[in-house]
Amino acid sequence: MDWIETLVVVVHVVIAVALVGLVLIQQGKGADAGAAFGGGASQTVFGSQGSGSFLTRMTTMLAIVFFVTSFSLAVFAKQRAEVAGEAGIPVVEESRQAPVQDAADMGEAGNSETGSGESDLPELE
Repeated sequence: MDWIETLVVVVHVVIAVALVGLVLIQQGKGADAGAAFGGGASQTVFGSQGSGSFLTRMTTMLAIVFFVTSFSLAVFAKQRAEVAGEAGIPVVEESRQAPVQDAADMGEAGNSETGSGESDLPELE
């Protein structure tokens, strides 16, 4: 089962890099206006309509695969957490942690312990 998770992680990373590349390659909607005035659209590899529909379909397919791998990685993480809980590894709960005091409360607590109202810290010169 470990090799499947590794394979999904590798596919996930490759798809993420490919998605970033595809999004950066695509032209904005405003770039079509320049092509209407002789911007050289007939010289493209994808034909006179350009690469818009091809890149859009590829981006959609890669996004679907990305979401599927994300979901499967979440399932793998949940299974690992359940196995860790069954193995006796303690789970930290927030209610068991000591409350955090802010600086004002800590200063008052320090003053009440010494009773003199002075700090134990050395003075800066």
